[in-house]
Amino acid sequence: MPEPAVPSVRSASPAPPAPPTPPVSLAALLSREDLGLRQIAGPPAADVRVHWAHTSEMSDPYPYLLGGELLLTAGVHVPEAAGSGTYFDDYVARIVEAGGAALGFGLAPVHDTVPRALVAACEAYGLPLVEVPERTTFSGVARAVWQLMARARLAELRRISEAQQGLAAAASRPDPVPSVLRRLAGRLEGRAVLYGPEGTEIAAAGREPGGEVRRALEELARFVTGHASSTATDTVAGTRLAAYALGTGQGFVLGVAAPHRESGDHTIASVAAVLLSLLTGEHQSGTGAARSSALVRLLLGARREEVAPLLAGGGGEAHRWHVVHARPDAGTPDPVSASALGAALGSPLVDTAEEVVRVLVPVAGSAGTTSTTASSPSSPPAPQPGWVLGVSAAVGPAEWPAADVQAARALARARAVRAPLVRHGDRPALADLVPAGEAEAHARALLAPVAAVPALTETLRAWLSLHGSWDRTAVALSVHRNTVRQRIARCAALLETDLDDPDVRMELWFALRDPRPSG
Repeated sequence: MPEPAVPSVRSASPAPPAPPTPPVSLAALLSREDLGLRQIAGPPAADVRVHWAHTSEMSDPYPYLLGGELLLTAGVHVPEAAGSGTYFDDYVARIVEAGGAALGFGLAPVHDTVPRALVAACEAYGLPLVEVPERTTFSGVARAVWQLMARARLAELRRISEAQQGLAAAASRPDPVPSVLRRLAGRLEGRAVLYGPEGTEIAAAGREPGGEVRRALEELARFVTGHASSTATDTVAGTRLAAYALGTGQGFVLGVAAPHRESGDHTIASVAAVLLSLLTGEHQSGTGAARSSALVRLLLGARREEVAPLLAGGGGEAHRWHVVHARPDAGTPDPVSASALGAALGSPLVDTAEEVVRVLVPVAGSAGTTSTTASSPSSPPAPQPGWVLGVSAAVGPAEWPAADVQAARALARARAVRAPLVRHGDRPALADLVPAGEAEAHARALLAPVAAVPALTETLRAWLSLHGSWDRTAVALSVHRNTVRQRIARCAALLETDLDDPDVRMELWFALRDPRPSG
């Protein structure tokens, strides 16, 4: 069938994207003893990169090549008089024009040897020519290429993973920005620079490049701050340059200069850019410094009321807060998911302890408050996909410990009734009519027989809150229902009372609502 020749259209179109796997060296393919391949023309195999393998018997394979292929042919298309004309020159020229990486010529079933004119043409055009023995099938060669590519991809992923871990560890050091730059420069064997909003060099690590490269990198950094593109690349004096606009909106830019570019380098540099975005954003907003100051003041004896303004901005006692306890629907929380939950709730004040995530959320609109994040809540915490939440009442800083207990109980009830969110009720109740001191004294006396065993008081509290349901209490406490039965029976014996009596249950519930007797 006739094949259209469209070199002008092809040369005008952008280069096709490379496959999602790194290329392999032709030398690695030639080293496979099971294939028995032999290079007979062209530049050294170590300098040749193969992106894929393709078989074609077309006399002009140009329209069907993407570039980077090891083109395999048995010479079916070669006419008998090809050696005396320009057939092989034209054939090889078209492969080179299409960007083919190498040519593999099979010795069967048409040809016993590789035509000399083909060898000469490959030498003239600088196209590697590989002899494929009769015993080796083209599908076997293609399979070997994919195996080598998969192996290279695995090595690349391992390299990226190790780099990510190293960069994350560097970001947690006391000097996070210089540490991240040093780790990035070491990984890329080059230079890493953080530029400030005015284009000035704030910090740098790695080998100092020449003046031409340094000026080009500075110009590239200015380019990304003045254009919509967040990244830009260039090559100057054989050095690969890249600039990444950091996502703080403050004009910070990460610049990278490396003598070579390996697969995965862009991903590694992007991870560093994200970390530096967080670090520079924290510095610009001041929230990180404020939270550190609040922690120091607490450790030195300051009251919670005094440090609350540092956590949410504004003034003093008028602040109101929710304490939220959360557990994922499945599995255990990790720091990343916990931070994402905090962001969704509008607060960076997140603590992950064992299986529960605790978040301290400022109430938007309370007197004196200002937003701590871009997503500060405009209403009480709402259900979050993939999480079960328990939310305390809105309280002042002095009441944070009590709100923590409220949120824990609300979470236990939410899990027991399989609800995505349960809020602590803050309506006035009969218990509020009794003076707090008298209520506390009565609760301590009533619960004294079981107060020494926290598991008993917690089980009794959960069991009463769930209307005496064995199954729901077992779910709430993450224990077996028989354990609940045994503990409740033990409570009844120690208290010397009938827990089936509604009056007894009511009195115990009023006593258990105060967290202090359970100590």
